[in-house]
Amino acid sequence: MSNNVVWHKHVVDQEVRAEQKSQRPLVIWFTGLSASGKSTIAGALEQILTHQGYHTYLLDGDNVRHGLCSDLHFSDADRKENIRRVGEVAKLMADAGLITLAAFISPFRADRRLVREILPEHQFVEVFVDAPLDTCRDRDPKGLYAKADAGEIKQFTGIDSPYEEPENAEVHIRAGDVTVAEAVNQLLAYLHEVDVLRAGYEPIQQEA
Repeated sequence: MSNNVVWHKHVVDQEVRAEQKSQRPLVIWFTGLSASGKSTIAGALEQILTHQGYHTYLLDGDNVRHGLCSDLHFSDADRKENIRRVGEVAKLMADAGLITLAAFISPFRADRRLVREILPEHQFVEVFVDAPLDTCRDRDPKGLYAKADAGEIKQFTGIDSPYEEPENAEVHIRAGDVTVAEAVNQLLAYLHEVDVLRAGYEPIQQEA
């Protein structure tokens, strides 16, 4: 960074924006293997939060690679840069007073820790969407595991590129054992416990 670049502090800051929205800014970071259910659970949680009057934004791994990170591939260096960029965007969104949900494989602990460290204290929640590899293979909605097994995709997380499981995630969702509704209720209960949600939040109904 150039020595000529100086941070400009504005009068309207995160505190003002959060007060305007009557909510606590937060980044909820969903990590897990491809097809573990990260985007599905994050999307369902965002729907509930929006319905209950919260201001949110969902950053999705595939979506950002259509624009912000369209120049990146899947080498370790590019994965790191992908998460660095998304982390900076999530930080800006939290500064805007939003509850930001981010659903990314983000396979490396160091990269997830970097995002945590650039945010103010207590504004990063790591959610481990834990689904066994065999479950993810069975789901395989995009056919990516089949392509990886056939050698058509290289450096695929869980196959020929490692996934480093969180060691101390704030929320651990055993996605192979629970429904989407149960996962969302687990998250709502946690957010209520740490005073992110206003009193009187409503769990969603269990799926039939």
